[in-house]
Amino acid sequence: MRVLLADDQDLLRGSLRLLVDSTPGLVAVGEAGTGTEAVELARRERPDVVLMDVRMPGLDGIEATRRICAESSTVKVLILTTFDLDEYVYAGLRAGAGGFLLKNTPPADLLAAIRVIAAGEGLLAPSVTRRLIAEFARTTPAAPSGPRWSVSLDGLTGREREVLTLVARGLSNQEIAAALHVSTATVKTHIGHLIAKLGARDRAQLVIAAYEGGLVSAAPRRP
Repeated sequence: MRVLLADDQDLLRGSLRLLVDSTPGLVAVGEAGTGTEAVELARRERPDVVLMDVRMPGLDGIEATRRICAESSTVKVLILTTFDLDEYVYAGLRAGAGGFLLKNTPPADLLAAIRVIAAGEGLLAPSVTRRLIAEFARTTPAAPSGPRWSVSLDGLTGREREVLTLVARGLSNQEIAAALHVSTATVKTHIGHLIAKLGARDRAQLVIAAYEGGLVSAAPRRP
């Protein structure tokens, strides 16, 4: 599995490269210190996963993610951020990122996340609550330059709406299967249909589509 590392800190990039290259089945195919370099390297190397920092000089990680995802449907982006309340989280998901993790995530969890993202599964940092994602969905305006997909839910079946609702609430495939009393394989089939019908890149964008399509609403702000 080919991994591209994008971060403006040399020390962190070096540490990530050592971690990736020492893991069987993974290989680092390049390092980028700016968003522009990340776009160029992704175009040339066609990695399976890009580990993308948000704050980089010049072209930031959000715009770099947008450009990478616009050019390729196969390159997956996993955003690494310092704070779980980072205002760029939702913007990153809109840009096409498959998910995000905090930079202090344990190495084993980061390696697992790379494989999850590569498989097309959405991933949110465990410390970020569903309420937070809902709040970003409610308060962040749609970026004109962001990816386009249909948020009309008219073509969905009743069961697909149920599955989409549970996906938006952060349930795993196993949890959805238990809630609906169906098999995990059936849930995966429904999710595949949802991605195709809504034109989403992955599970993370299904969450956004559920909020923007009005299927689920944002939780109220805490005082």
